[in-house]
Amino acid sequence: MANVLLVEDDVTIRTALVRGLRDRGHAVSSAASALDGLRLALDNRPDLVVLDLGLPDLDGAELLRMLRAVSRMPVIIATARDGEAETVRLLDAGADDYVVKPFTATHLDARIRAVLRRTGQEESTTTITVGGLLMDVRGRVATLDGTPVELTPREFDLLLYLASRPGRVVTKRELLTEVWQVPYGMTDKTVDVHLSWLRKKLGETAQEPRFLHTVRGVGVKLVDPS
Repeated sequence: MANVLLVEDDVTIRTALVRGLRDRGHAVSSAASALDGLRLALDNRPDLVVLDLGLPDLDGAELLRMLRAVSRMPVIIATARDGEAETVRLLDAGADDYVVKPFTATHLDARIRAVLRRTGQEESTTTITVGGLLMDVRGRVATLDGTPVELTPREFDLLLYLASRPGRVVTKRELLTEVWQVPYGMTDKTVDVHLSWLRKKLGETAQEPRFLHTVRGVGVKLVDPS
């Protein structure tokens, strides 16, 4: 499993790739603009960035330059531009690989694993553990103190997103964007309902939390109860 940041402004492509990469065991966050991508890259320090070039605020090549000024995290360029000169220019500018659209999540997953092997950053574990909570990312199974927790696909994605960021306060808007892939048109009530279901399955309540702690007016965080 790798922690992947996808910077892609096309919502259809972004949604399909996020879902496809998560199904293949990766923890995925996404951004629709270069500046949001830069912020997430600096805040979250992902294992790898998948970067589109045709972004609404800055060209992806400029974001690559900004990333390379502060980090050596691997970057895969994902774009419809297939000219040889453009490919050479971006590889010389610090990109680790270059993939031309259209491509599948399976293809991109193979490219990600290959880049991480080359850079020595391939993650061997496919589990996340926070206290007694263990999440098998590839098998999409969660256990609590050794007992399986029956989760719907959406509940698993929500819990995985929070468990991948232990101790960090995550806003409901971020959860709607990253887990539901719908930054607009849904209400915070959607998140509240799913968090309530998760708490019940984890054997806790909002009044007596163990893992899921609400930070009033900000969001929610998952912590190790021990």
